[in-house]
This record gives sequence, C-alpha cells and structure tokens, in this order.
Amino acid sequence: MSNPSVSTEHTSVLAEGWSVVRRAAIALKWLVAGFGIALLAIGVIALAVVTALLCVVGVGLLLLRAMLDLVRRVAELERRRLRAIGHPVRMPYAEPPRGARAAWQAIAHDPTTRRDLSWLATYAVVGFVVGAVAIQIVANGVQALTLPAWWHLVPRGEATLVNGFVAVTTWPGAWVAMAMGVIWLVLAVALSPVLLRAQTVTGRRWLPPDPAIDWSTRVAELTATRAAALDAHALELRRIERALHDGAQNKLVTVAVLAGAAQRSLENDPQRTAEILERVQTGAESALAELRSVVRSILPPVLEKSGLDGALSALAAQSPVPATVRVTAGRVPVSVEATAYFAVAEGLTNVARHSGATHASVEVTMRGDVLQVRVEDDGHGGARVRDGSGLAGITRRAEAHDGTVTVSSPVGGPTILEVRLPCGS
Repeated sequence: MSNPSVSTEHTSVLAEGWSVVRRAAIALKWLVAGFGIALLAIGVIALAVVTALLCVVGVGLLLLRAMLDLVRRVAELERRRLRAIGHPVRMPYAEPPRGARAAWQAIAHDPTTRRDLSWLATYAVVGFVVGAVAIQIVANGVQALTLPAWWHLVPRGEATLVNGFVAVTTWPGAWVAMAMGVIWLVLAVALSPVLLRAQTVTGRRWLPPDPAIDWSTRVAELTATRAAALDAHALELRRIERALHDGAQNKLVTVAVLAGAAQRSLENDPQRTAEILERVQTGAESALAELRSVVRSILPPVLEKSGLDGALSALAAQSPVPATVRVTAGRVPVSVEATAYFAVAEGLTNVARHSGATHASVEVTMRGDVLQVRVEDDGHGGARVRDGSGLAGITRRAEAHDGTVTVSSPVGGPTILEVRLPCGS
C-alpha cells in the first residue's frame, strides 16, 4: 500500500522541478530576444560610423535625425524587453528635433540621448556575448543529446565532432556524447536565469532616467501628481454620493413611507401597524448596515483599532489563497495607512482571481521616510495595469501621496506589486 505522504512529496518535487525548467525556458527566450537586440545595436553602431564618416563631406549631417530616431527605437525595444522580464524602465523623451542642426544639438546636449548611446555601445558587446554563450550552451546540449540518432549517417572514416572537440566514431562514444548532452542541458537550466540577469545589467544601468539631472521631468511628475490627487478626490466623492444615493437613501425613504403608513393605521388596524413597524425596523437595520459599509470603504475602522499590522493580517485571513504578512513599519499618517491597506486588498484580490497562485506574501517596511508595500505571489504572471482596473485605482491613490506603484509580472511568474508611499519628514 502506497504512502500518501511519500506520493505527495514526489508530486511536490516534480512540480518544483518543472517550475525550474519552465523559468529557465522563459529566461532562454528573453536571452535570445536580447541577442537579437544586440545584433540590431551592432548594426546601428555600424550605420553611426558610416554617418560620422559622411559628416566629413557634409552628407552625414542630413542623416543625424534618422540616426537619432533609430537609436531611440532600438533602446525602446530593450525597455519593452526589460518590462516584460519584470524590470519596468521608462524614459520620457523630449520632442524630437527637426532639421540636421537640431538633431546634432540633441545628440550633443540631451542627457537622454547620451544615455541611450552609452547603452548602445556597451550592450552591443555585453548583449551579444552573453546571448551567444546561452545559445551555444543549448546548441551543444541538443547536438550531443541527439547524436545517437544521426552520427552513423556521417560518411565512414569521418569522425563526428561533438561540441567541437570530442570525436565520435563508435556507438559507445555516441552514448557518452548523449550523456554529455544531458549535462549541457542541465547547465543551461541552471545558468539561463543568471545569464539573463547579466544581459540586462546595461539596460538597467543606462536606460532609466537620471534623477539628478531630470528636473523638468520631476516637475511634470509633481504637476501630474497633484492633478491625480484632485481627480482621485473627485472620484471618491462621486463614489460615496452614488453609494449613499443608491443604497442608504433609498432604504431611508422606504422607512419614512412605512412609518407614515404605520401612523395612519395605528387607530384602525393595530395588527397591520405591528407588521408595518416590523418592516420599518428591518429597513432601518438595512440602511444602517449600508451606511456602515460606506464608512468602512472610506476608512476601515480596523486600521484605527489594530493598526496596519492587524488590518493586513485580517485581510490575509480572509484571502482564499494562503498569505503571510510581515509588517515592520510603525504607525504612519492615517491617509498613508489607508492607501497601503487598499493596495494590499487589491493585490490579494488579484491573486485570488487571476494568478492561479498557491501562496502569497505581504511585506510592509519603512525605508527612511518611505513606506514600502510589497505583495508577491507564485502564480503564472502576466498581470498588467490597465485603465479602469483596480491596480489603476491604486496607482491614483498612490500618486495622491507622490508615491509610485510598480508591477513586475513576467510570464511564468512571480508577480510582485510594490507600492512606495512617502510619509513626510
């Protein structure tokens, strides 16, 4: 008779092994994509050299605008790849200059373009080398693993080279090569995530904006933040008004009508009056429950009673997906606590509805004067912030505090929701 615990353990090991292989395959896919972008970068560098040489005779000046656009297009491809992998990178570009002279001035003075050019020069080497290594490892494994199926087709007297240095002339040698292929593929599974991180280093270093010099962008962000705060406030007022109008107000009108009917029937039909008063009581209780629900949606009472730790623990206890909570931050302004609470609530709701996860974790820490909220799950990934979604609402709430929301959700998982909320000095 089989042992259920042993069977469960074997199933868990197989599931974990499959998860490792799946993540390695996803990493390999993005490594190959990065290799392709590196080839594009090499091509752009070659065109840039030709353009620079043509500038000597004046023709190249007419091509500077096109070169600038081409560099930005290749850099944007890498930003899209980084976002898909789980490293959100944005770069707001200034209005593209018109004319050869303006293009030259943009290249010479625009820090955004200089960072793109720095990335292009380094990634052409790093992206190509790392991508080539990953592809070579997999190619070696596939060649050696499949050797027993085709080595005998090689003309007699000619040795079949495996990985460029092992000659196979007999069946035993072919089987040894096959074992080498397994080793190569295991190496590919182990190294693919590491190589992917190495390949993305230059993009994460050069493609984000430089906060030390991008003051105009910061001013624009603050302006947008204030506008978002006003919009969020107006939306919240409309939501409360609709909730009161459609819920509690209608119930209270019904209570008033029933109370009037009870007063009119009090002398002539006491039994009917008792029935009406019972309906009045039910309606009043329902209206009271509706009002409490609206109040809880504005500021959950559990926050005031138990703080953020207790409130989030209560959310985790109600989550259909098992979740752990770790809160090391102390008390912060009430509005910040409320935003963090609703962010975690939305995150756990998405975990339960869309992720297919078996476990989630919530972590709240304090870094300087910034409250950092992190919700992570082990689901299949693919989450995106779309207009009108709950995550978009959380983003608006965070922006009202000059905060940020980032979602890292590569295909295959994990999904990580991070909210940063400044708490003031």
